[in-house]
Amino acid sequence: MYLTGADIVIECLKEQGVDMVFGYPGGAILNVYDALYQHSDEIKHILTSHEQGAAHAADGYARATGKVGVCFATSGPGATNLVTGIATAYMDSIPIVAITCNVGVSLLGKDSFQEVDITGITMPITKHNYIVKDVDSLAGTIRKAFQIARSGRPGPVLIDIPKDVTANKAEYIKEEIRPFMPDGEQILEEEIDQAVAMIEEAEQPYIFVGGGAVLSDASEELMEFVNKVDAPVTDSLMGKGAFPGTDERYTGMLGMHGTKTSNFGVSECDLLIVLGARFSDRVTGNTQTFAKHAKILQFDVDPAEMNKNVLITAGVTGDIREALKKVNRKLSRQSHPDWMEKIREYKQQYPMKYHPEGLTGPFVVEEIYRQTKGDALIVTEVGQHQMWAAQYYRYSRPRTFLTSGGLGTMGYGLGASLGAKMGCPEKTVVNIAGDGCFRMNMNEIATAARYQIPVIEVVINNHVLGMVRQWQNLFYGQRYSATVLNDGVDFAKLAEAMGAVGIRVTTQEEFREAFADALKSDQPVLIDCQIDSDDKVWPMVAPGAAISDAFDEDDLKNK
Repeated sequence: MYLTGADIVIECLKEQGVDMVFGYPGGAILNVYDALYQHSDEIKHILTSHEQGAAHAADGYARATGKVGVCFATSGPGATNLVTGIATAYMDSIPIVAITCNVGVSLLGKDSFQEVDITGITMPITKHNYIVKDVDSLAGTIRKAFQIARSGRPGPVLIDIPKDVTANKAEYIKEEIRPFMPDGEQILEEEIDQAVAMIEEAEQPYIFVGGGAVLSDASEELMEFVNKVDAPVTDSLMGKGAFPGTDERYTGMLGMHGTKTSNFGVSECDLLIVLGARFSDRVTGNTQTFAKHAKILQFDVDPAEMNKNVLITAGVTGDIREALKKVNRKLSRQSHPDWMEKIREYKQQYPMKYHPEGLTGPFVVEEIYRQTKGDALIVTEVGQHQMWAAQYYRYSRPRTFLTSGGLGTMGYGLGASLGAKMGCPEKTVVNIAGDGCFRMNMNEIATAARYQIPVIEVVINNHVLGMVRQWQNLFYGQRYSATVLNDGVDFAKLAEAMGAVGIRVTTQEEFREAFADALKSDQPVLIDCQIDSDDKVWPMVAPGAAISDAFDEDDLKNK
């Protein structure tokens, strides 16, 4: 049958099983929105307050559900407003398809109204991108885009479609899209055999879990693997939930704000087994001293990550889940009682702790954990509150901690929480934010209110840019340059003005009551938590230092 390009876009989305789109209309994309109108009972569209919010919502939807997230934007500023969200997804390997429309083909390259070369702009931050100038190739391009977004190492793909292409007609033949299944046959058996041999030789192994284990849905295989290896487990910010944070072998996060147990243990192990992590500078600290006593065995779907930031001993290239299946079949059960006892002693010696009095970020996170019984979907912005959410909420399942790890995008969380809630309506969704982050995309509270999306927005409000201030306090002689936000903005009243519930709290008891009420509400709720400006994230590693040099408040006092 012959359809317009706009209709082909919608039909191809239906082929891919898309039932949710986040976006913002405009002149160039009007044909697509008109076609979407005819299928509003099949594909729900969420009109965000800003295109960046749409990109973050598509990202949150993808992280929470494991599906490909989709966002729409018009030409020019509409398309460029997606860029930060696309870059966020790219850095964390999140599968989204961004569909933008441009001026007509004849107007391209002529500085036409609201024209921008969005494929050129996004080339460094997409797995692939397209500009479709012929309607006959539109359906095939959309299908390829979805395949690229979800296969191998996932990531964002952008499709730019000139307006006249959305109006032109072409023959459309429906295709049945087969579910994507990772191919384990591509994994080399000699790499598996080498990995097994290294594990069986090790006396002090440590397992480091990254976001790749979450993206490959490898939790079940990972649990079997950990039990076979008999090793402690640490994770990156992106790896949370792949291995249960409640398990006795779990030692907390690794790196700049990781636990002393994990940082000391990795510094002393003789084999570091890395599952889907890319050795970010926030994890490794000084790469010359990172895991200096260990052989490093890296599992990753992307061979480009091998020997990129840290030199490894051996690697297994392939999907984490499929690789672990192969290793588990060949690996004999190991036992390392002395090593595990040493790690247990570290855990007892260096527990996570904070000041028990007053309202603090750690208290808020622990109270959220207690009231949600560890079963919420936690989203964060970026900064101190993000680290506290990583440290003090124990994630027992994957896809329950959504955060911008690689790009560190302030303003990410609120849009992402809307996407997560739309993808997982049965889950309690909490966005933990800082006051600086909330200011960046607070307009999405209006989106939550418009659609009555009952997310809980918890703002850890210290009236400063907390993480930057922490660095200024510790490393810049307490010169607080451009980090003080102590003005008259009332976040609770702002939330109320946008149609949500707003609550301001200053004590532990007030927060307990406010959060309990929020859990029972069927409306979006914002809780503004007033905390001290100088609360800090502990432990920490100074920039460029070895992770074995992790220090906390007590260490500073005892200097």
